[in-house]
Amino acid sequence: MTDTDIKTAIDADIDIDAEINAEIDNDAKSDLDAEMSNDVKTDVDQAAKTDIVYAYAVLRRTPEAARAVANLRGVAGEPIRLLEFGDDAPDGTPDPDDTPERRPPALAAVVGPVPAADFDEASLKAGLEDLGWLEATARAHHAVVAALTGRGIAVLPLRLVTVYRDEDRVRQTLEARRDDFLPLLDRVTGHVELGVKIYAAPDTESSDPEPTKAKGLGVGRAYLAGRRRRRRSTEDAWQAATDTAARLRELAGTLAVDHVAFHPQRGELAGSVPGPNVSNDAYLVPEDHVEDFRTRVLAAAEGHPGVHVEVTGPWAPYSFSLPAEPVS
Repeated sequence: MTDTDIKTAIDADIDIDAEINAEIDNDAKSDLDAEMSNDVKTDVDQAAKTDIVYAYAVLRRTPEAARAVANLRGVAGEPIRLLEFGDDAPDGTPDPDDTPERRPPALAAVVGPVPAADFDEASLKAGLEDLGWLEATARAHHAVVAALTGRGIAVLPLRLVTVYRDEDRVRQTLEARRDDFLPLLDRVTGHVELGVKIYAAPDTESSDPEPTKAKGLGVGRAYLAGRRRRRRSTEDAWQAATDTAARLRELAGTLAVDHVAFHPQRGELAGSVPGPNVSNDAYLVPEDHVEDFRTRVLAAAEGHPGVHVEVTGPWAPYSFSLPAEPVS
């Protein structure tokens, strides 16, 4: 995450990696596994527990947020709602000395009920190995988040496939990290995520001559000479891309408030690219500086043969939304 860089569920050039790179929230998965495997459940209990809770994001609880989720559907086509948590949530005990001025901002989780059979441990394991399922789930997950950010609502997207046994477990888990969520929401408000990917792209336009046409060389020697030229071209492109990545990180760092470096993409997740991915970074950028960031980064990359640079986004701040795991 994925992402692991995703726009909307209907974008043709959607970048699945921005959400995928998060995979599963391990705490939530472990909680679900434990809750579903512990204790002997009666047939009635099992019949009643046909749904579990999928959590999409954390946000401030406001009338605007409630209106924004009213008609949304999630990864299983389920209706989306806000689940309050915190001191003023429905299951909390009110403080008699509490006043609106002293009360911390109200928080809520964006959640929806999903079939337990489709999101239990075995189903998730199979799904995460199925790129088609993963892509469809990431698109639907992101569509919920994008619908909120598109209305100017600051959100902290949760990791793809964050699931809990029931709403009480959602409240308990998120409430334990409330003090982390509040400053993170303050930090991402008014900001978006942009991705910068740098590829080593050796020049393929000037092809090597056919071995039989190489002057003064036999077929075998011409073939080996061509291989050496291609290898040098690839090595030169990689070095140029590495050098460019260092310069662009320095420049982008002056235009962003935060930066996260991810592992370069490989295999199927890399998609159709012009060469090996050398650098795969995310930047937290003020909303009103997006075009300036894009223009200056791409301009700085011009004139460097053997290098291809992509600036993707803006996205919701997936890479900057999760607090550090609590120490047990």
